[in-house]
Amino acid sequence: MKILISEYATSIGMDGTYLIEGKAMLQCLTASFENAGHEVIYTSANIPIECGVMKLCNEENLMGSLEDLSMKCDAALVIAPDDYLAELTEVVEKNTINLGCRPEVINKCADKLECSRILEENGIPSPKTVAQQKGMNAEIRYVVKPRFGCASENVSIVNGTENLKDGYIATEYMEGEQLSVSLVCSDSILPLTINKQIIEIVENKKNACINYRGSVTPYVTSRREEVINTAIEAARVLGCRGYTGIDIVLAEKPYVIDINPRPTTSLVGIKQILKTEIAELLLLAKDNNLPESVVVEGTVTFTKEDLK
Repeated sequence: MKILISEYATSIGMDGTYLIEGKAMLQCLTASFENAGHEVIYTSANIPIECGVMKLCNEENLMGSLEDLSMKCDAALVIAPDDYLAELTEVVEKNTINLGCRPEVINKCADKLECSRILEENGIPSPKTVAQQKGMNAEIRYVVKPRFGCASENVSIVNGTENLKDGYIATEYMEGEQLSVSLVCSDSILPLTINKQIIEIVENKKNACINYRGSVTPYVTSRREEVINTAIEAARVLGCRGYTGIDIVLAEKPYVIDINPRPTTSLVGIKQILKTEIAELLLLAKDNNLPESVVVEGTVTFTKEDLK
């Protein structure tokens, strides 16, 4: 098969964290599809990786490039920040098989307020989320983040007396282990690994900033079944397909913090320990033919600095 992979930061030539993590994910997926015997092309602002065939593009012509290239490929996968992912996925889905989530599901996951509402309605534990200052309790701390956004960008911990800016939401701050669960979703849902997120919290006078630094995968916990089942149920009620990452804080119960309907940086570690190519699993998911389980061997720890 001929596979198109489009990773946003690499495609438009971003710099900083987005490019470092995006390029690493692009490299992992492209190598996996080639290892599985497929031809891969990828969009890039002249930022080469070690495999695949680069198709030059930039921010101005990315949509047009995806339109043209997707018509020439058997399947495609888009990786992008939440506020771009649905629109870009919609372009390729018109012309070829989409190996990721449907655009309407992406939109639900990207809207953190709506996503929180859906989880609550389905009885899935998640922190209380508010979009107005009057909903905040002065006695507790909150994680404030953009209603639409991804990663740890513009995320801080504040007390309930802080003003909540337009376009931001506040979720109750949960003490516990910062985990993520990596899944491949179709009509059935296949858990890959639980990952321990390496989180840096930088305190200052008014608030604290949250920074994602890396991951340990797999993470062994006696509460594995509880964590996995919560992640699977969250992905199911949202209707996720393909690779999906569920962020969880493990406290007295697993609380779902975010649902990422796309490949996440944890994939960099998972690819090194997974005994099946992630590409094969994504194609099996397309056909609703996922295995019941996968084999992982070893443990990988990486930080953002390791990806440079």
